[in-house]
Amino acid sequence: MGGGSENRGGDGQAEKRRHSRIPLCSRILITHPAIGSLTLKTRDISHGGVFLVLEDISLLPVGTVVDGQVQDEMDDRPWVRMEVVRLAPSGVGLRFLE
Repeated sequence: MGGGSENRGGDGQAEKRRHSRIPLCSRILITHPAIGSLTLKTRDISHGGVFLVLEDISLLPVGTVVDGQVQDEMDDRPWVRMEVVRLAPSGVGLRFLE
């Protein structure tokens, strides 16, 4: 087995994933020169990326690269570079680049 899974997405179409998603509600700060800074909530996360809840998905078109930092109680919160790879009615899917 390759470790991937096939799930049904919100639109009923099959999705092929390399990594299993884990539900996670956390806050993440993202930055991009065109939109500034936004603090968004996560819906789920995997080894390969994260889904962010976003009402106006036009702010982050597919291909947009952003920097993100989890906003929690950790002392050392690293920044991670991510790319928007999927748009959905409830938000955007990003893959980790680093």
